[in-house]
Order: sequence, then structure tokens, then C-alpha cells
Amino acid sequence: MKRISYIEDFETWKNEFEFFIPIRVRFSETDMFGHMNNTVPFVYFEQARIEYMEYLGLYPLDTKEIGENIPVVADLQCDYLQQVFFGDELKVYVKIKEIGTSSVNIHYLGVKRDDVACFTGRGRIVNINKKLGKSVPWSSEEREIFYEAMKVNLV
Repeated sequence: MKRISYIEDFETWKNEFEFFIPIRVRFSETDMFGHMNNTVPFVYFEQARIEYMEYLGLYPLDTKEIGENIPVVADLQCDYLQQVFFGDELKVYVKIKEIGTSSVNIHYLGVKRDDVACFTGRGRIVNINKKLGKSVPWSSEEREIFYEAMKVNLV
């Protein structure tokens, strides 16, 4: 397997994941050869991240309930390990890897039905005040939720 800069030991890193969403690659996500387009994992990352945050009790899907601060993607990266094709059934895992004052580093893993990794990813979301357009620290409640999520990953 190729060296991925944000992963020290792949098996240890992989075993830290708990939360995942199932995804079946749709025809519209592929090229004329049935091969998944290279932009699609970013959509999967987004879906997994949203469902994970909702699972943790953060950022409800009803946007009327969201306060003055919102999570914004600051950067996003994907490393492709194996080809993925139309109809493949995937599990897209997501976990909190690192917590900053106003940001969180999130890692992703896509695996096929046979548990073979097909892509990995990482990204940083930043807590932004909607009115000011600037980063703001996580609340103590949000930090506690993130730390609890990290503890689960390390068990």
C-alpha cells in the first residue's frame, strides 16, 4: 500500500473507526467505463460527516435550529487506493482525529464489501461565526462531544 502522509500505521488507524454509512455507487457517479469519478469520494465524505455530526448530537439537519456558529470545510484530501465501479457496495467511515481551538481534523475511510480499503481521506472543519465570517472557539459542550468521540475511536 502506498504511504499516506496522515496515517502512521494503517491497521491501527483503520481499527480506530466505528461510525460508517453504507453507500452503493450509482450510475451517475461513474464514467463511461463504469469507473467511479474521482470527485465522488468528496460527496461521500460530506454525507458521512453530516450523519456523524448528527449522530454525535451536533448540527441538526433542521437548519432553523443551528445557532450563530456553523462548521465550514477548510480543506479536504482524498487518497485513492483501489478502483471503484458502478454498483460497488461501500462503507464510508468517519472519525474525529484531532481537536483544535476552533477546528477539528476528521479522517475518512472507504472500504468495499470484502473490507478492502479503496480510498482514505482527511479534512479540517472550522467553527465559523455566520455574522462575523471568522473562526470562533468550540463551546465547552462541543469540545466534550469531540473528546468523547475520540475516546470511542481509541478503544
